[in-house]
Amino acid sequence: MKILIKNGRVIDPASNTDQIADILVDGGLIAGVGGDLASHKDIDKEVDATGMWVVPGLIDMHVHFRQPGQEHKEDLASGAASAVAGGFTTVCTMPNTSPPIDNAEWIKFTHDKSAEIGLANILPIGAITKGMKGEELTDIAEMHKAGAIGITEDGMTVRNAHLQLKAMEIASKLDLLTFSHCEDMDLVSGGVMHLGTASEWLGLPGIHALAEEVVIARDILIAEHAGAKLHICHITTKLGVQLVREAKARGVRVTAEVCPHHFTLTDEDIKTQDPNFKMNPPLRSLEDLEAMKAGLADGTIDVIATDHAPHHADEKAKGFLTAPFGIVGLETALGLSMRLTNLTPMELIAKLAYNPAKILGIDKGTLAEGAVADIAIINPDAEWTVDPSGFASKARNTPFGGETIKGRVEYTIVSGKIVYQH
Repeated sequence: MKILIKNGRVIDPASNTDQIADILVDGGLIAGVGGDLASHKDIDKEVDATGMWVVPGLIDMHVHFRQPGQEHKEDLASGAASAVAGGFTTVCTMPNTSPPIDNAEWIKFTHDKSAEIGLANILPIGAITKGMKGEELTDIAEMHKAGAIGITEDGMTVRNAHLQLKAMEIASKLDLLTFSHCEDMDLVSGGVMHLGTASEWLGLPGIHALAEEVVIARDILIAEHAGAKLHICHITTKLGVQLVREAKARGVRVTAEVCPHHFTLTDEDIKTQDPNFKMNPPLRSLEDLEAMKAGLADGTIDVIATDHAPHHADEKAKGFLTAPFGIVGLETALGLSMRLTNLTPMELIAKLAYNPAKILGIDKGTLAEGAVADIAIINPDAEWTVDPSGFASKARNTPFGGETIKGRVEYTIVSGKIVYQH
């Protein structure tokens, strides 16, 4: 199928391109980028992108699609539909399912199911320990061979530092990325939101920032010793950003991501015990939020990722103390990220597409001629109201319901096929 995207603002951090141009898609690949390409014959579909951004398909390094075992929350098909509605053409799925993705068979299942669904590219991450019990390492090499894009114990932390070291040593030999969920459960000690004046006012047990920071420090030191590639998931604290900044300065192979809710909301935005504001890590202080923005601007934080964490409405209705942690994020991420006034459009798309591709080591995140045609077309001026009932995701758990967001995905193209149109 030939698609001609006309007159769009082409923003491609891979080539530092920011210009009005046409893009020709042919046979699933980008066949041309440049001036007037309308003279090409046999065009099947023309898209007038005047006033719109044409960017590489967005890449989310951190989603939870719940399959197998928790399909009442989300499954690979509904998760992929949610992804392309948000402009994401590639996503990395976390392994804390039921059972966990802890072997090559489940890795292969995810790849096969992704191909069958035919929407976003779904890249599975394998668990570090069998059953995610923190006791015995999985067969990391076999999962890698089956197509695991990385390893993690997301949803929890590998408490045993010796096991974490062994895992990173194996991953280093395979040049495989280790994703780190940084949370010392002993320091969490039953907390449900950030420890601060807001938790005191609401009468809810707090989670000290130290619970995140001590594991960031530990895993950076382990990665430094092992020579491993380490990716810090959903960073939220000022000191955590500084730890990453210092590690990068001395040559540690560490990258970091931040979620839109952590540079948009603080703990003081939690006015009532609404479980849609309950997430892990929790919303932090204004000082921490400003540190997230600064870290994005100076390059310490490489990636914006959603930590898309769907839950059934009945589960979230249990109340703040007992409801599960997590919010959905794929369909609101772009608009929330466009509120970052300290990033240029080029820098923003780098955080959402180019940098994730580089970190993952995949041939994505570019609009270069000959590249796979994974493309998002964005109307930067379109305003819309967040209506969770209209999400493609099965879940509705978001604190942003009713908010007006500026910036809307008009088309998502995966491998040259239009898979979403507003």
